[in-house]
Amino acid sequence: MKFPPQLLLILATILWGGNFVIGRAVADDIPPITLAFLRWCTAFIVFFPLAYRRTKREWESVKAHWPAVIILAVTGVASFNTLVYIGLHYTTSINASLMNSSTPIIIYILSFIFLKERLSKFQILGTALSLTGVLFIISGGSFSSLAQFSFNQGDLIVLVAVFCWGVYSLLIKQYAGRLPGYSTFLVTIALGAIMLLPFTVYELISSSFTIDWSLKTISAIFYVGIFASIVAFLSWNSGVVSLGANKASIYLNFIPLFAAIFAVIFIGEQLQISQIIGGLAVISGVLLTNKK
Repeated sequence: MKFPPQLLLILATILWGGNFVIGRAVADDIPPITLAFLRWCTAFIVFFPLAYRRTKREWESVKAHWPAVIILAVTGVASFNTLVYIGLHYTTSINASLMNSSTPIIIYILSFIFLKERLSKFQILGTALSLTGVLFIISGGSFSSLAQFSFNQGDLIVLVAVFCWGVYSLLIKQYAGRLPGYSTFLVTIALGAIMLLPFTVYELISSSFTIDWSLKTISAIFYVGIFASIVAFLSWNSGVVSLGANKASIYLNFIPLFAAIFAVIFIGEQLQISQIIGGLAVISGVLLTNKK
């Protein structure tokens, strides 16, 4: 049965929106690095049978671009979600998902700095509008916070995570024709999990945090490892192949919408006026940058 690409893209954003809420919901039950490590271990176990034969065939292509693959593993697997889960110990899932919406803007800025790509007037205006929205979100709409640089540390950690995802996305874009998708994803999952292992061991030894191995925690690990990783990835890739990257990227703006809905319904977060205003600015800026 073939699903419409629009439905697959929306499914991916629903699952990714849920990732932010799950990370916040289990913040008191499992430490963040451990959650990220178990997420990718679960993803590897599930994805390995699906991608092993392809990886075996395409191994030379992956090995030929080894430095890029390592950076992809560091930024996209080891760093991004780990930093998001750390940030969710200090900020709300709504804030985190809204910050994530600025990813296309980060990519434009990185492309301008490192690839010397020219920015159109719409991209410049959209970037300024989105960054204003980000400042509004992390300051809680308070001008005094902006003046005193008094921001929520969780928001700043998520902003670093978004920067890592921007680097990851830019590399994916640059190596799209040279690195095979499934094989590269499997290898980066394995490398990212290996990178996280020593940090996980240190976190468990040095912290007084006791993991609550409840049904809630185990379900969360399975959700982020299978649905927010494998199912979302496969759905998103299929949608992008059918519609194209530019049209598909607009659907990323659904992530904060679904995250906000889930956060309000399931974990009792309150939607603030600063989040609404800042979120609209971020998303409007992203839409403006895509204007021809």
